[in-house]
Amino acid sequence: MKKVVLAYSGGLDTTYCAIYLSQVKNLEVHAVTVQTGGFSDEELKNIEARAYKLGVSSFKVVDVTNAYYASCIRFLVFGNVLKNAVYPLSVSAERMVQAISVAEYAKELNADYVAHGSTGAGNDQVRFDMVFQSIIPGIEIITPIRDMRLSRDAEIAFLKEHGVEMNFEKAQYSINKGLWGTSVGGKETLTSKDYLPENAWPTQISQTEPRQVELLFEKGELKDVDGLNFSHPVAAIRYLQSIAQPYGIGREIHVGDTIIGIKGRVGFEAAAPVIIIKAHHLLEKHTLTKWQLYWKDQLSAWYGNWLHEGMMLDPTMRNIEKFMEDSQRTVSGKVFVTLLPHRFILNGIESAHDLMNNKFGSYGEMNNSWTGDDVKGFAKIFGNQVGIYHSVNGSKMGITKE
Repeated sequence: MKKVVLAYSGGLDTTYCAIYLSQVKNLEVHAVTVQTGGFSDEELKNIEARAYKLGVSSFKVVDVTNAYYASCIRFLVFGNVLKNAVYPLSVSAERMVQAISVAEYAKELNADYVAHGSTGAGNDQVRFDMVFQSIIPGIEIITPIRDMRLSRDAEIAFLKEHGVEMNFEKAQYSINKGLWGTSVGGKETLTSKDYLPENAWPTQISQTEPRQVELLFEKGELKDVDGLNFSHPVAAIRYLQSIAQPYGIGREIHVGDTIIGIKGRVGFEAAAPVIIIKAHHLLEKHTLTKWQLYWKDQLSAWYGNWLHEGMMLDPTMRNIEKFMEDSQRTVSGKVFVTLLPHRFILNGIESAHDLMNNKFGSYGEMNNSWTGDDVKGFAKIFGNQVGIYHSVNGSKMGITKE
């Protein structure tokens, strides 16, 4: 029998693929689950048990959580990346690392095929295919859901026919949990107006009393939460998520442009990622110059979009990462946050690198570094060319009057 490596999560799509590849295509299925911080040990055991029950030849977990942070998440923090000012790329980033890990495993097994459960209407199909084409170009890609244009109802009917038992009611919602957030897709996100019902969100709201949180960043990375020092930023992210998500913070529905040119909606909950990005950005506004902030904004927007569109392996990304990493040398200090139901408040920062320093002046009140005459001369020179332009072209070139 020929071997196929299946990117397997245990959800509806990959469950369908496991049955289809083994029983219909008569292939030797080797399932691999890539752990990027979203599964507990108990969940991984259950996924393994389900995989073997479906008849796979082998099952393996590849844990790349720390590598996922080091190669991807920290740059999303450094860049304050929020797609369309909302979405922290919870799935986009994760898929790239997963695809790379699956490709390496297929190479290790000398597989004949590699398979994934992506549909034909989303971004994941492009992300997986492009990574596979780059890393394992000689291995054929199989995508049953996409190629047969299957609906979720059709998948459920097929699995029932083959005696597969699972929570099909829960399967009506596609939930992807990872270190950098959890995405939720369902019938409501297929419309332009409906919001997800409360029971569709993986974490229910259980905290309502305000809570003060203190975040410590060192060179742009979260290292400490409320005085608790963590050995790795991954642990700090998990801890912040555990105390912030029960407030319902970071729940949104993202509307975006897919790689294939259509618009789509997806729900997500990502309390820790959103708080970390916003807190980090506030700290940067205090510790970086305006031109550092400007160029970071330009490069970060491009970086986030290119990653979202599956281009993590583009060498240009490594060039931008070097710039972003260098920019974090002075981004250290504390950020004070208040957690509230559905929202949070950034109260302020404390940093030895704070450029808002009274020694040099207080905004709107007084300065200690220049005189009034200095400002008069500066304004005259700085506005000289604009003055010449209006002198040559006349006042009609100014503000239009109704």
